[in-house]
Amino acid sequence: MYHKIRMDIRYSVNQKDFKRYTTEELREEFLIENLYVENEIKAVYSHIDRMVTLGCMPTTERISIDKGIDSWKSFGTDFFLERREIGIFNIGGKGKIEVDGEKYELDYRDCLYITRGAREVYFSSNEAGNPAKFYMISAPAHCSYKTTFISIKDAAKRELGTVETSNRRTIYQFIHPDVLKTCQLSMGLTVLEKGSVWNSMPCHTHERRMEIYTYFDLPEDNIVMHFMGEPTETRNIVMKNEEAVICPSWSIHCGAGTTNYSFIWAMGGENLAFDDMDNLVPTELK
Repeated sequence: MYHKIRMDIRYSVNQKDFKRYTTEELREEFLIENLYVENEIKAVYSHIDRMVTLGCMPTTERISIDKGIDSWKSFGTDFFLERREIGIFNIGGKGKIEVDGEKYELDYRDCLYITRGAREVYFSSNEAGNPAKFYMISAPAHCSYKTTFISIKDAAKRELGTVETSNRRTIYQFIHPDVLKTCQLSMGLTVLEKGSVWNSMPCHTHERRMEIYTYFDLPEDNIVMHFMGEPTETRNIVMKNEEAVICPSWSIHCGAGTTNYSFIWAMGGENLAFDDMDNLVPTELK
């Protein structure tokens, strides 16, 4: 038997308090580290749009989505996805996800959307020496749609940026209205080309949705400087490979790496309109 605990809780932060945060306080409030612990579920609950960020790295065990989580104390429900939907990316070796008895094989960069109401969800890896790393974002859901596997070839694709501005990148929209129906969750993957290091620049905010980033494909000894805050009160968080960061709706969210990398973005809030952004001119930032 494993001990059920309450997950890591992060509360909402307003802009006025944010201005006075130290580096340590910024990291405590917004940064999510050590997501992938062998045969465990790591979960962080944010009161910003009530989004939950999870990581799972099964090696020798078949792991339940609620391992170590008390669903009643965390959500007031009998099971994790009773009133929630979830998007899952695999950023590691080959693995399997079982949803109420149906099995899905996920390779590197494959995605699975699980709709509200799925009672039993299990994770496993094909090889213990090359485990899957399941990165997950869950949002509240008011109805059920269809649990769907999405490979990168099924995703909607956008190419943005230029080599000259160091932001040449391809956006793959996996959990998106052009691909499938969800309640409020939207997720995708952005891949930067060699020589490009800036993501989401020129940057933006979207008052109607929050966003969570996770950076990966970042070689050892490299970092991403993730920028956040109001456009006239920007701060930065130094981030390493496979770490995530919570971005409030009032905050910009962009980054520059010491090399190219990939990142997964996830949004939830008032709508599913990807282009609902309040765009900013770089010279307006402070």
